[in-house]
Amino acid sequence: MKRTVIYKEIILILVLIIAVQGIVTIKMWLRRQKKTEKPQVELVPLVPKRKIAIVLDDWGYNAKIASSLENIHANLTMSVLPNLAYSKAIAALLHKRGFEIILHLPLEPHEKYRLEKNTIMSSMDRTEIQGTLKKDLAAIPYCKGVSNHMGSKATEDKRTMGIIFEELNKKGLYYLDSFVSPKSVCAVVAGEMRVLFAKRDIFLDNKADPSYIKEQVHKLKDQADEKGYAIGIGHARRVTIETLKEVIPLLEKEGYSLVFVSELAEYE
Repeated sequence: MKRTVIYKEIILILVLIIAVQGIVTIKMWLRRQKKTEKPQVELVPLVPKRKIAIVLDDWGYNAKIASSLENIHANLTMSVLPNLAYSKAIAALLHKRGFEIILHLPLEPHEKYRLEKNTIMSSMDRTEIQGTLKKDLAAIPYCKGVSNHMGSKATEDKRTMGIIFEELNKKGLYYLDSFVSPKSVCAVVAGEMRVLFAKRDIFLDNKADPSYIKEQVHKLKDQADEKGYAIGIGHARRVTIETLKEVIPLLEKEGYSLVFVSELAEYE
């Protein structure tokens, strides 16, 4: 009887020892697991930067205004008028400073005032249009594309724009529609002729006032937020350039990427 009791006690003690050892072993294993487990990394999806292209029109009248560009190290597109005293020199200087150069091609407006020399008219024949365009392109070195200066009438005319786009196609140049007429056919013709195309969203400096320009830049940001990119056009004026010096660093801090128009031009 006593032996049976002793055996039972021994068995109970052994069971308790095994149980305690098992618990200790499990705890040690869990500790090792915690040490070797890699921390969970939360993957945050990357949001593509919204792109903004800023174009400054009407370079060529004045060489001194280029000095205002000191300390601007952004991807700006400079639109240079042909046949002016400083056209070729200013295009070369702006290119050297790292800006993108395009030809600001004078085209016929509805209201015929202050027309530039050799403005392309919709009444011209094919040979005249081609000859004028070739001469204007030759006047602007480092040219990557073409935009229209004025042109409210010419950009509504499929024949005129078709002849122009034929030449751009041959040279691999893009076209930026300054969009001075809601009846512009440029997007349609560019699509038909497979010409790289972009269109202006906002005019930045219809008033030569810093507060107004900043308001327009805010509208440009809204456009970029909505569709991922936007194109704003200003002019080679000191007030515009000085305002951009304030605005550009803020745009970059807010996550907007300043790009050349060539990065946004695409086939329609």
